[in-house]
Amino acid sequence: MRAQLRGGGVAESVIDDAVLILSELLSNACKHGRPLLGAPAGHGSVRAAWRVDERGRLIVEVTDGGGPTRPAAATPSLTAHGGRGLGIVTALADDWGVRDGVRGEVTVWVVVDEDVHDPDAGCRRGGFATRVTPAVTSLVPEAELLDAFDESG
Repeated sequence: MRAQLRGGGVAESVIDDAVLILSELLSNACKHGRPLLGAPAGHGSVRAAWRVDERGRLIVEVTDGGGPTRPAAATPSLTAHGGRGLGIVTALADDWGVRDGVRGEVTVWVVVDEDVHDPDAGCRRGGFATRVTPAVTSLVPEAELLDAFDESG
């Protein structure tokens, strides 16, 4: 994927996002989806594809044989061991959704970037951490961190 997108002139930051998104979608398909063509678990496959369309959008898709639930972003607890994948996809992508196909197939598609030909592609949204981390605000605006531990005050 990296080599193909790099060869197509896609910005490195957009490629990084696309690789992470593909990893998340493949993980979800393997964990939650059935294999394509109704093969038994462990003996089937999923399908991954990526392309830059005629409008310059980088689109990544992963198709599996469907699962017991629809793909949806979750809000896991702070201590949960999983459930953050589609939240990460939402933070990184310009758009994403789910499409039903033949024989029960389910495709999760992601528009990674709306225009990879834009010289600022991947730069306009800030760094990854600023996109996935909520802003931290103090409940006591005047207080300093050390004041919170000061026993005399």
